[in-house]
Amino acid sequence: MTIELFRNNSYLKEHSSKVVKILPEGLVFDETIFYPEGGGQPGDEGELNLGNKTINIIGTKYINRELVHLTEKYDQLKEGDNIKIILDWTKRYSYMQVHTCLHLLCSLIPYPVTGGSIGYKRGRLDFDLETKPNKEELLDKLNQLILKNYDVSISSIKDSELDDNPDLVRTMSVKPPRGSGEIRMICIGDNVDYQPCGGTHVNRTSEIPSVSSIKIENKGKMNKRIIVNL
Repeated sequence: MTIELFRNNSYLKEHSSKVVKILPEGLVFDETIFYPEGGGQPGDEGELNLGNKTINIIGTKYINRELVHLTEKYDQLKEGDNIKIILDWTKRYSYMQVHTCLHLLCSLIPYPVTGGSIGYKRGRLDFDLETKPNKEELLDKLNQLILKNYDVSISSIKDSELDDNPDLVRTMSVKPPRGSGEIRMICIGDNVDYQPCGGTHVNRTSEIPSVSSIKIENKGKMNKRIIVNL
């Protein structure tokens, strides 16, 4: 099984790894810093280097429970090769900023989340909400939270603790992964936001650029989509 280094350190930009499996769709490494598509966050892109050869990694995703790095071509690779993998850091860091910003947005709207997605410098959450919040007030409160420079930390709780506190799960469409006995938690500040999440985040909210605009759309009687642009 691939060791997922990004779970505990989202800031690793390159890493020496080894090819352990070659699949029709791509490559499996013994260790990786590439986040696989999931939870609304895109799979990472970048490249791998083998000697003086460079192969583009055009995406990352789970396929049959294996973390696979999608590549354009890899005829020159074989299992056991030692390689260097390098993230497209510009995209990844933007995803980290947007993802953390969406947690802040979630803290301001105490309603269930029905969906969401993360993109480059923008993201959105859908809420089980009947009336639109005030866009200008929301923009101001969001930027105030960013400027307060809250710490963003990773912790974990037992499956049983989550069962005892089901309100910690804000997303109706994505359930926390189970099976290991522990659930990964993301905490912002002392009490700003605390919920299960497997994605990558910045270490402090001040790393998030000011939100330049917010758009709110009706997606049904009880579904309001809020789009943030950094």
